[in-house]
Amino acid sequence: MRYPPFLFVLAGLFAMGPTDGNSARYVSVTFADLPGWAEDDHVAALAAFRQACEAAPKGGSPKARDALAQICAKAKGLASGEAAKPAKARDFFEAHFEPARVVHDRPDGLLTGYYEPELTGSLMPDAKHKVPVLGRPEDLVDVVPATERAKANAEGRLASMRKTATGLEPYFTRAEITAGALAGRGLELLYLENPVDAYLMHVQGSGTIRLTDGRRVRIGYAGKNGYPYTSAGTVLIRMGVIKREALTMQSMRDWLLAHPRQAKDVLNENKSYIFFEPKPEADGKSGPLGGHGTPLTPRRSLAIDPSFHTLGAPVFVASETLRDDQGKLFRHLMIAQDVGSAIHGPERGDIFWGTGALAEAIAGRTKDRGHIFTLLPRPDAP
Repeated sequence: MRYPPFLFVLAGLFAMGPTDGNSARYVSVTFADLPGWAEDDHVAALAAFRQACEAAPKGGSPKARDALAQICAKAKGLASGEAAKPAKARDFFEAHFEPARVVHDRPDGLLTGYYEPELTGSLMPDAKHKVPVLGRPEDLVDVVPATERAKANAEGRLASMRKTATGLEPYFTRAEITAGALAGRGLELLYLENPVDAYLMHVQGSGTIRLTDGRRVRIGYAGKNGYPYTSAGTVLIRMGVIKREALTMQSMRDWLLAHPRQAKDVLNENKSYIFFEPKPEADGKSGPLGGHGTPLTPRRSLAIDPSFHTLGAPVFVASETLRDDQGKLFRHLMIAQDVGSAIHGPERGDIFWGTGALAEAIAGRTKDRGHIFTLLPRPDAP
């Protein structure tokens, strides 16, 4: 296959360069080369793309963002009836984008999953709800943009620090915060039942909480203390209490709940701590907000490394082992809408599965090899 020179130029616009020694480039392919492209639900993909277009593209170069913004304007201008037609939705993507395979120094990529937990909580501490969820403290300073947190942590740099009278210094660790380093500052948003639920919500970055008075509130990411993320699962494998092949989110959760004393030490090996803030009412009509600033759509929103992909851009994800909640091989057009400290590399993706127990079960077992194809604007796109 002959690869058009313009595609390598556009690749440079969308990829800001390797962050961990991987050399990545984009090689032109056709839509027919995307496994499962014709069978995908392009209407659902277009709806997710139009929702993502409510925020300006982030990351990449100014030219990349400008090209994507112009296509977004075209997508937002589509009549609702036109956007709901499968053939029209598919034609839209094929007319405005050119698919490209991400080529790097590994044979394939890694796909994991995340979700929005549904938990019970209270606005005030009581006998059942004693674990505080904290809002962002006023002395927390982000020293790198949110889109570069993963890169900074991979390089051994703190992404956020604490402002003091004499300058900046490392922020309190998870162990220090849970021991009361921020107590008495009025940061408590609400209280959860146990530290394991709180930890898992930190990992996911958002949660829907059913309060004791029957109301539901949604909270989401508001900041991080700056340290890199250490998985409790990795710690449990190292301890030898769970075998690597048996590790799932559920097996990890079960062990931590059954061993509360040891769980404290395990969780504190992760120095990272997430702060939250109230988000739009959890009415079921929209998902939690991703790092792009727009609501996430189950099976259509992907967390990526913004060093290699532009937030707001469409990407096609295909796996030969991962199956969706309908039992079909996962081959979907998705939107790069989120970031994460553990999402690092050119073909590393974290799939948002939705809210609640079913989404948790699927996310907890998602750890599959797969490929990410990026969709780059055609040179004649409006």
